[in-house]
Amino acid sequence: MQALLGILYHSIGGIASGSFYMPFNKVKGWAWESYWIVGGIFSWLIVPPLAAWLTVPGFGEIISASSSQILFFTFLMGLLWGIGGLSYGLGVRYLGMSLGNSVVLGFCAAFGAIVPSIYYNINPTEGKISFTDMMATSGGQLVLLGVFVCLAGIAISGWAGMMKEGELSDEEKKKTVAEFSLVKGLIIAVLSGILSSFFNFGIEAGKPMADAAVVAGFNPLYQNNVTFVVILWGGLTTNLIWTTILSLKNKSYGDFVNKNTPIVKNILFSALAGTTWFLQFFFYGMGESKMGNGASSWILHMSTIILTANMWGIYRREWKGVATKTKWTITVGIAVILASVVLVGIGNSM
Repeated sequence: MQALLGILYHSIGGIASGSFYMPFNKVKGWAWESYWIVGGIFSWLIVPPLAAWLTVPGFGEIISASSSQILFFTFLMGLLWGIGGLSYGLGVRYLGMSLGNSVVLGFCAAFGAIVPSIYYNINPTEGKISFTDMMATSGGQLVLLGVFVCLAGIAISGWAGMMKEGELSDEEKKKTVAEFSLVKGLIIAVLSGILSSFFNFGIEAGKPMADAAVVAGFNPLYQNNVTFVVILWGGLTTNLIWTTILSLKNKSYGDFVNKNTPIVKNILFSALAGTTWFLQFFFYGMGESKMGNGASSWILHMSTIILTANMWGIYRREWKGVATKTKWTITVGIAVILASVVLVGIGNSM
């Protein structure tokens, strides 16, 4: 039953993450860096402490009582993750919802699911599952199989993207993805996928804060909301620096007072995007409390995001005009990813 609840929470979080970019498509007349940082202020600075205050009212005292080492490494993981999150936005910008998410999150799924267990193999920690532990049990082996099946699904989806690249003219591609660029997008997406996995490492680094919340008597379901506050400070720092540089370079800081654009609507849509984005980790934390922060939680989360984003890609007709073979290829890719979710869920329950 706990595993089923974990899958449900991770699925809700994945749907939120796979959908968060959609409100940004409603922003009119603003540069990318303008709406990205407005959304980021909500997702990294405003909503996380609000969620923590509602669910773990004593989160401030827990953070202030934590050691400087715990806070530093949790913040550092967030800082590195912030680079991945920043380039994620660029990856989707250049590749579209479907292909961009598949490539970015495929790498993110692999690194985030496997690396922590390898780390605990090198540095054994009580209560933590190492790669050797996973290999020694049938359930762990099935989880690892699910990870590799997910990567196969990512590869198939990426292949479908390359088929699309060869079939459509530049004009046709840019009807659905205005700044489509396969080479630039793939380079950014690979970088983003690797660095985005550092959020999972941040959860591990900040685990003592989550444990302290449980010891203090708060509901274990929301324990990770304390850790998220610190991780997302790191993400905010990275993104604020980069978007400020772009704003000064492109002189887009005037967007916020440009009366020729729907300023209020742009802020509201950006805020909606940012809030929706944070909900992925709110529900991830709930799922992690039921399943543990291992390969199971991470791969389920990533796979659901990929599935949702591909559904939005189909809705936005990002595959309109391609050959039937290409459509079947992306369909098979999505189906394989879905199969990986089932494998991971069964493996975790074992």
